[in-house]
Amino acid sequence: MKIKKIWAASFSPTGGTERIVSLLAEELGERLRIPVEKIAYTLPAEREKMYSFAGDDLLILGTPVYAGRIPNKILPDVDKSFEGKGTPAVAVSVFGNRNYDDGLMELSLLLERHGFCVTAAAAAVSRHAFSDRVGTGRPDAEDVQALRAFAEKVAEKIQTISSVDALQITGHNPVGPYYTPLRADGQPAKFLKAKPLTDKERCTGCGACAQVCPMGSISPEDTSSVSGICIKCQACIRACPAQAKYFADEDFLSHVKMLEENYTRRAENAFFL
Repeated sequence: MKIKKIWAASFSPTGGTERIVSLLAEELGERLRIPVEKIAYTLPAEREKMYSFAGDDLLILGTPVYAGRIPNKILPDVDKSFEGKGTPAVAVSVFGNRNYDDGLMELSLLLERHGFCVTAAAAAVSRHAFSDRVGTGRPDAEDVQALRAFAEKVAEKIQTISSVDALQITGHNPVGPYYTPLRADGQPAKFLKAKPLTDKERCTGCGACAQVCPMGSISPEDTSSVSGICIKCQACIRACPAQAKYFADEDFLSHVKMLEENYTRRAENAFFL
């Protein structure tokens, strides 16, 4: 299989998915000795673009796992943005140390529907967006080594095969329902309508939160106003230099507590070739 260019795209509000996709793309680019081009795909305007790829391209597409699948508010954008023509692809799902559930299967099936041949797939661990205590320091040195070893095997496969057989990926086909977040007491946590609040004594009005919101829901003029959809990605929390953004929703905080009590063990990456 002859590849002339690698394309790396990711939806990555807090940077974890982009870091992993970039690592894989750069490693593959070095091993195959071909150029890598990155596609910014996190902000609303970036997701309005359409991308078409040829048979001699390689697309590495990464999305985070929200409730066990591709984030539901982002899924329609991913489903319309990428088109291939027998284009080889690497599907990458990044999960916050709990489980990738059907996230990788969903992404792989989506790519296949749009003309891609999924050559390889990875479910990779990153720090959980909700808490620094869940997936602390991931991806770490051990993860980076595993990701590079995976990229080496992908490069070898691309150089030696002429066609791509269907991958056996863990998950359900068709994909199952979204995972139900739980409170610390084991009951369903209902925080779909939760939005970040602003400590006005801390807030300097710099607008960093509005610039990084992947839904464009924070007003640049009044950053305490979140008028649109919030997907709880924590981009605004992570970006605020004054630590003025926070969540106070009881169910959300209880869910975070549940994660911290049950998912601090080391989850493993999963690779499929």
